Amino acid sequence: MAISFSAFAQQDSVALEPVVVVGFAPERFMAGLKIQRVDSAALRQFRFQNIGDLLAFNTPLAFKNYGPGRLSTVSFRGTSAQHTAVLWNGLNINQPNLGQTDFSTLPVAGFDRLSVQYGSSASAVGTDAVGGSLLLESGGAQPEGVRLLLGRRQASFGNQQTQAGANYGAKFNDALHFSGKTLYYDGQMNNNYPHTERRGYYVEPSTAEQRGFVQDLVLTGKKSRQLSAHLWLTDNGSTLTPENPDARQLTRTQSRRAMIQYQTPTWTWRTAFTRDLIDFGAGDYSQLEHTATDRFLTRLEKEIAWSLSGGAKVNLRVGGEVAHYRTRVDGYAEPFITENRADFFALSRWQFGPRWLVSASVRQAFVTRFDPPLTPSLGAEYRLINRDKYLLTAKGSVSRSYRVPTLNERYWKTLGNPAIRPESGFNKELGVEAKWLPTDNQQITTSLTAYHNRVDDWTYWNPDRNYRVENLQLVVARGVEMQAQWRATFPVWQTGATLGYALNRSSQERVYNAYAVAIVGQQLVYVPVQQGTLSAYAQRGIFRFTAQMRAQTRSFTTFDNSNHLPGYALVNLLAEATGQRGRWQANLQAQASNIFDALYLNVGRNAMPGRSFSLNLLLTYNSESR
Repeated sequence: MAISFSAFAQQDSVALEPVVVVGFAPERFMAGLKIQRVDSAALRQFRFQNIGDLLAFNTPLAFKNYGPGRLSTVSFRGTSAQHTAVLWNGLNINQPNLGQTDFSTLPVAGFDRLSVQYGSSASAVGTDAVGGSLLLESGGAQPEGVRLLLGRRQASFGNQQTQAGANYGAKFNDALHFSGKTLYYDGQMNNNYPHTERRGYYVEPSTAEQRGFVQDLVLTGKKSRQLSAHLWLTDNGSTLTPENPDARQLTRTQSRRAMIQYQTPTWTWRTAFTRDLIDFGAGDYSQLEHTATDRFLTRLEKEIAWSLSGGAKVNLRVGGEVAHYRTRVDGYAEPFITENRADFFALSRWQFGPRWLVSASVRQAFVTRFDPPLTPSLGAEYRLINRDKYLLTAKGSVSRSYRVPTLNERYWKTLGNPAIRPESGFNKELGVEAKWLPTDNQQITTSLTAYHNRVDDWTYWNPDRNYRVENLQLVVARGVEMQAQWRATFPVWQTGATLGYALNRSSQERVYNAYAVAIVGQQLVYVPVQQGTLSAYAQRGIFRFTAQMRAQTRSFTTFDNSNHLPGYALVNLLAEATGQRGRWQANLQAQASNIFDALYLNVGRNAMPGRSFSLNLLLTYNSESR
């Protein structure tokens, strides 16, 4: 996405200068919403880990974790994993049958930029963006020359990962520039735990393999015209109790994602194909349950910009997207199912001088045999104080959202419900952001956000109907989020700290049968009421030291809140050194995780492994270095 780095990195969203854009950065049309951009230092520290690990220590998001290398799903603001849109270069990559993404399969190293958007953004993103969105970008234009990298991670319990890749760029003439990125990663989690239980809780044995290939190619020509191609292949396997041939379970997921995109200063055309495969087996694996789903997608967008009297600037982006789905699932009532979808949207951004920014957008989706609701949104930001060393911005947003039911919810044999309705949400939020420069070498940024999200027709696998899925629940999520960051640069040292806190009450509010009386007003399962993160770093020369902490209160495991997983706090320590000789650079990182050996449980009420250690080495060759 060609957008100036200085504008993209601002904590506030009110731009003082007009932004020239090639392509589509959805954040531009999300005035009033909270957006957190993960900085390059955090991406570097977590490059051998998955995005679930990264976000757990850098955001106030809740995660349902089944163990190292196994399924890890996210909860934005008290919603479920199916209420989170995960976008890769603008393409929603949620698995259509399940309606969610396994965050343990998203490698941090595969992406150049990562943004976390909180709250509903259906008008800009589409289905699933009820609680929030994760925006992943890769394949930006690279500088001239060749940059080779080779990395290795060796960790406790026999776990390891290898990465090899290259970034490259070449300028053919004054008007034509070619660049690309290639990455291969291969991880093996043997999980050779030294114990079978911790403090009376079973430590479940498992193994996992994760490998993938990322390829991005970008050709930039005259007048900011750009042609790009993107490929992402993944192959992930997880085996539960591998040494027990009678009880073991295998889950293997594979994805093939390909995209071609052509951009001009005003037009963007994109076409994509994805194939998602799931195989599940138990025992001797003689009968694997197989799922195969293909998606074909084409999208066309046009942006118009003009200036109004008084210095106001307006951007209007209109477009449409059509997609064809086809799926084969062993457990469906029909062996082969096809479906067509379409979206039409209009996104607008209104800049009134240096203080006001307004976004007004609308989207209408169309789905075979369904009628998704119209989803408008309105957001605004106002610069209350606009001084050289102190900025204070107030923001607010109201929006509708929707979620198209998953293919499993509609077509699963006996339990699926073809007549199920799309979920519909109404999100409201207010917040303030401040940026203060107390001295020339210090910066403090803070934000405070309050939200209220009402989701109607929430789907529920009803035990009274033999777990047939139905639109029964009305869920209301409300809460407060706070973030603060301090950074300072001294003659010898660089240091900083980041604090995050979230208070969330998410509950089912509709009585739909006798059982529901006992759960109305109770906190949703696996959603802690309070959680927080704290990180601090100090850097001197080639050395950097970081401490990270994550804590959360208990999370309930039953709808009536009679059982729960206890709260916990985890602390990690990292030390790294970077050295350079000629065109070669080496980065060595030592990490101690859960240094106090805290006991915490996964979704299956089994103990997670205790204290662990890892050693990471990344070698880089840059042809342009001297």
